[in-house]
Amino acid sequence: MIRTPRSQLSAMSRALRTALFASLLIVASTAGSAMAAPGGQSSFAAIRAATAAFHDLSTAQAAGYGLLPGCFEHADGGMGVHYVRGDLVGDGAIDPQTPEALVYEPLPNGNFRLVAVEYVVIKDAWAGAQPPELFGQTFSFEPAPNEFNVPADFYELHVWLWQPNPNGMFYEWNPQVSCDDAS
Repeated sequence: MIRTPRSQLSAMSRALRTALFASLLIVASTAGSAMAAPGGQSSFAAIRAATAAFHDLSTAQAAGYGLLPGCFEHADGGMGVHYVRGDLVGDGAIDPQTPEALVYEPLPNGNFRLVAVEYVVIKDAWAGAQPPELFGQTFSFEPAPNEFNVPADFYELHVWLWQPNPNGMFYEWNPQVSCDDAS
């Protein structure tokens, strides 16, 4: 058996602890970056959790989401039916956990299926010099008058959390969503 003097063991122990601590810092900072990255999957998981109860339309209505009349379709696909919280649309703030609108696809049985969330801010209520951004995406600008009958200029961002969109998670129209069963 080889014996090492205590002073050498102590120095090796300090060096090992320092290397271990540095490795942990690197791992922690890398994991933190991945979790905080714009549009990181953890962001979407949190939003799915925050909006999961709204698969039940009556729960969304009880939470203050009201119908924006119309089911919206375009040559690029459908959007569906929007339930909106007007108090959030006009507040000039964006909270990823509390989208201003919930987007539903009408189903043949008369029910609705939650397909997306939408973040909306009235342009005049937005304090920023540039359009808002969320998940690394710049909001689209919709001037008034518009096809949605919103009487003001606004910024919007769709996030197709509940129905995959082959054109991308943030693309406004989804070819897999239809208004065929809207009444």
